[in-house]
Amino acid sequence: MPQLTVISEVFPLAQVFKISRGARTEAHVVKVTLTDGTHTGYGECVPYARYGETVDGVIADINAQADALSRGMTRKELQDAMKAGAARNAVDCAYWDLEAKRFGRRVWEMIGHKAPEGLVTAETLSIDTPDNMREAARKIAHAPLLKVKLNGENVLESVRAVREGAPTARIIVDANEAWSLDLLEDIGAELDGLGVEMIEQPLPAGQDDGLIDIDCPVLLCADESVHTVADIPRLANLYDMINIKLDKTGGLTGALELAEAASKAGMQIMTGCMVGTSLAMAPAMIIGAMSRIVDLDGPIWMAKDRDHALTFKNGVMGLPDRALWG
Repeated sequence: MPQLTVISEVFPLAQVFKISRGARTEAHVVKVTLTDGTHTGYGECVPYARYGETVDGVIADINAQADALSRGMTRKELQDAMKAGAARNAVDCAYWDLEAKRFGRRVWEMIGHKAPEGLVTAETLSIDTPDNMREAARKIAHAPLLKVKLNGENVLESVRAVREGAPTARIIVDANEAWSLDLLEDIGAELDGLGVEMIEQPLPAGQDDGLIDIDCPVLLCADESVHTVADIPRLANLYDMINIKLDKTGGLTGALELAEAASKAGMQIMTGCMVGTSLAMAPAMIIGAMSRIVDLDGPIWMAKDRDHALTFKNGVMGLPDRALWG
């Protein structure tokens, strides 16, 4: 029966990460360890204040399952015992890792998927002045895919600046709920002209029903609006794509279910992340292999990542080491 250990960790960032809701200089994560005495599985989550989560609250939610885990609660039973969110994610991913090590197989082999090789991740530019964003884009202009964080100010100026700094890169943008419907309608065509492939969560979650009435030339992707399979029926009429994050779905198990539901609804898939270490990215790579867009650059922001860290070369992610996860 697996024994549970849960700890909080802080990883300083190499530079300030700024989005429409604020800035951060550290990644506060929770790490779960499940051991059966012979094998050990690991999982990581990033508690997110936007969803009412705190590090202490997530740790308490996980520790509340310690007795059930020690009595043999299965990963399937875990889905009913805990709600979708960061806490369940860390435990679910640790379960997958433990199972893989018990069977001596990689997780993707266990579920009949191909290895998530050659994934091209977006590299993120956080909010700054247009001039600074141009220079930041120039420094990573070799990256094949850039994700531009935006708020409601200087939107076109910022995107133009990034395009000038990285003229050949693919570009996606993320408003993190900061725009209005009027702004989206006003700038959609110009963003399309600048080569923007996708706009992520332009409107606040729960206030996005108006998207059904607009004809945006750029793909629209739900992020804060989508957490689980239950969200798909409403969103399928509003968005072209959903951003699947394991911290929202409550782990790889829920993410696989959400990816299947989205595909059946005719929606495209993006795989995203919170600002976490390689341990959080590794399980998300399995969803990444099913996705049109991959955004798993969290470890690139770390001043120092975990041991056995993922590799990133010109935007291409290496497979996770067995010692890391899966």
